[in-house]
Amino acid sequence: MSAPRLTLSVLDLVPVRGDQSSADAVAASIALARTADDLGYERYWVAEHHNMPAVAATNPPVLIGVIAGATRRIRVGSGGVMLPNHAPLVIAEQFALLEAAYPGRIDLGIGRAPGTDPVTSWALRHGAGGVSDEAVSRFPEYVDNVLAMMDASGVGLSVQGRTHVLHATPAATSVPTIWLLGSSDYSARLAAEKGLPYVFAHHFAGTGTAQALELYRTGFRPSPELDAPRTFLTVNASVAENAEEAHRLALPQLQMMLALRTGQPLSAQVSVEEAEKVVLPESHQQLLDAMAARWVIGEPETARRRLAELAEEHGVDEVMVNPVAAAHEGTDPAAAPARETTLRLLAG
Repeated sequence: MSAPRLTLSVLDLVPVRGDQSSADAVAASIALARTADDLGYERYWVAEHHNMPAVAATNPPVLIGVIAGATRRIRVGSGGVMLPNHAPLVIAEQFALLEAAYPGRIDLGIGRAPGTDPVTSWALRHGAGGVSDEAVSRFPEYVDNVLAMMDASGVGLSVQGRTHVLHATPAATSVPTIWLLGSSDYSARLAAEKGLPYVFAHHFAGTGTAQALELYRTGFRPSPELDAPRTFLTVNASVAENAEEAHRLALPQLQMMLALRTGQPLSAQVSVEEAEKVVLPESHQQLLDAMAARWVIGEPETARRRLAELAEEHGVDEVMVNPVAAAHEGTDPAAAPARETTLRLLAG
């Protein structure tokens, strides 16, 4: 009996190259989402990051509306909304409306990290203290609030001895699927306790995945939302017709992640040709090589086999690919052909 076909999905940070405007980057992501839709990918998630020169994914609900409107069938969601940055009611309202507009196609992935620097965190709260310790410590309560507010029956809020009912939308007939996301044990335990789907950020952390998934699966308690554990794997991928080109295309993103992890200044994503001119200290080269070894980089057959091996290793039947292939000099600013090629080649 043959193994079941691996379900593929997409994670998009809406990367910004040095030759792109924000409008160009969004246009390239819309084209990428349409490619994923046509190829049969299961879902397309956008991240939340702020004040970064190479990332235009600052507002998941806005991007989700744009991408869902530009596609036909693919599920569209957040990977994820950083809940301490926002009032729970605002998130519930935004995603209730997205679900009303695109019923059965919306995922709400929720994370606990701020997704930015402390100054921007402060600004996100309109100068009212930023992502305070209290907001982070109340994360489980905020998750409960979002779940309850999107329910058709709403949630009761007690104010001055009276109960007021809050609805995220007046007449909900369905709700988005809610996922908890994380890169540590915390969210794995919380998702298990609340009986919610869970995703560990393997593409970012690279280690600790097996332990987090084991904590989630062994501690899972069935809930009205879910009767058994549900998870998938996230992976950075660069795929081309030959392995040498795939590695060339991955180099700009590898150098950007290296800068992030070593505290270097960040910039817009450079071209393949610019990245190839960079000479790194030996210690940094070793760190870059270690990151590359955890990514899926290569020609199609090898890349597909590696995805299948990772899925089997972690006991999942879905892999969410972050297509990290960069662009050569002279590429149309409003397009990301190497990212689209990665999706096409992985889909077979």
